Amino acid sequence: MGNLAEKKLFLLDMDGTIYLDEDLFDGTMDFLAHVKKIGGRYLFLTNNSSRSVDAYVQKLGRLGIEAQKEDFLTSTDATILYLKANYPDAKVYAFGTTTFKEQLVQGGIRITDRLEDDIDLLLCGFDTELTFQKLEDSCILLGRGVPFIATNPDWVCPTWYGYVPDCGSVCRMLTTATGREPLFIGKPQPEMALLAMERFGYEKRQTMMIGDRLYTDIASGINAGIDACFVLSGEGTMEDLKTSDVQPTMIYENIRALYEDLKNA
Repeated sequence: MGNLAEKKLFLLDMDGTIYLDEDLFDGTMDFLAHVKKIGGRYLFLTNNSSRSVDAYVQKLGRLGIEAQKEDFLTSTDATILYLKANYPDAKVYAFGTTTFKEQLVQGGIRITDRLEDDIDLLLCGFDTELTFQKLEDSCILLGRGVPFIATNPDWVCPTWYGYVPDCGSVCRMLTTATGREPLFIGKPQPEMALLAMERFGYEKRQTMMIGDRLYTDIASGINAGIDACFVLSGEGTMEDLKTSDVQPTMIYENIRALYEDLKNA
């Protein structure tokens, strides 16, 4: 186990980690207050590309958490950086929500949501506005051989009533139909965690990833070379650990249990 007393930068998943839908988990406010008390920093990292940072600021506000734009890093942020570095002039077919497309445009990405002859790349996000037309357009583009990129590999997104298909599940449909596999940009890739440390000036030994999914949150932390705390308040279970190649540094029942140990570290 990593040394909790050293930790100053806490990279927090949101859905299933600090809340579920509109219900804030017990211990979240105490945890956040303690991080500030010890002079640390927390940052919210999410693979959910269907919402803008503004929407997350508003949601956390409803839940009683005061947050600013600089408190967030999303898979859309990481994807924009990747596209600018690797496909700076590409015309991108944006498969996602209206908000997702707006974020791409604001980030300087040239997009379209119509099937056109000069499309260079297919980009998929978590799409709560999914239509069959988007699936058909994507299959045509993949048949043409354009690069296939996706914001995140999450199979499901948690809700108050269970789960709904996330970006990974939709991409699996497209892979089944076309034989093409996407390149995923968000967690479990290390870039979001590495970017957070660089942006705020913390070392790896001072940083911890906290999340409820082994294959995204925990894997991202491990891939970035930092401690990764697995909480059992969301998608992941202890049974998953038995068959997973990804093993967390720490395991806690929920954010309350982590807070109790952290304040005594």
